[in-house]
Amino acid sequence: MTFLQTAFYFFAAVMVFAATMVITVRNPVKSALFLVLTFFSAACVWLTLEAEFLAIVLVLVYVGAVMVLFLFVVMMLDINLARLRAGFTGYLPIGGLVAVLMVAELIFILTGDSFSADNLPRPEGHGGSYSNTRQLGSVLYTFYVYPFEIAAIILLVAIIAAIVLTLRKRPDTKYLNPADQVSVRREDRVRLVKMPAERRHSGNWSS
Repeated sequence: MTFLQTAFYFFAAVMVFAATMVITVRNPVKSALFLVLTFFSAACVWLTLEAEFLAIVLVLVYVGAVMVLFLFVVMMLDINLARLRAGFTGYLPIGGLVAVLMVAELIFILTGDSFSADNLPRPEGHGGSYSNTRQLGSVLYTFYVYPFEIAAIILLVAIIAAIVLTLRKRPDTKYLNPADQVSVRREDRVRLVKMPAERRHSGNWSS
């Protein structure tokens, strides 16, 4: 077994372990940290498969940005964990059934002829001038250009839907109209009241 194969199986085992801990650990902060370890292990696996660009993007985008946001939300918000786990046992049979079906589908697919040892592609080493970024771009924007555009449209619709749901009006929330604030006049905010002067005579105030 070569060094790359040993590294591949090592990081794959770490990734499976970390992914299992993400869904089994009770502390949400520890769960997020195990998810960071899962992403980092996946990036290392991609490095062994000569996918350096995907590995770097995974570390920069998910580990460096998305997971920092997750940790910020988990640690700064007051999350009632007991309330979140209250309905866990009720959905446990359905979740177990879905998990069993997914495992059965994976076993059915992996034991077929499509994933046999004779049909699997043989990895070939590349020289120093090989750029998997260029190779990924040429494949993504030629053979998979339509799925790429469809995914972009779906993400655009999701962004617009999130904005619309955020800006919806609720009766229990107070809103400020920026146009009303800009067009306000001095007379609408400040009222000058004239009062007669008062003079003090023999210990009493009189006007």
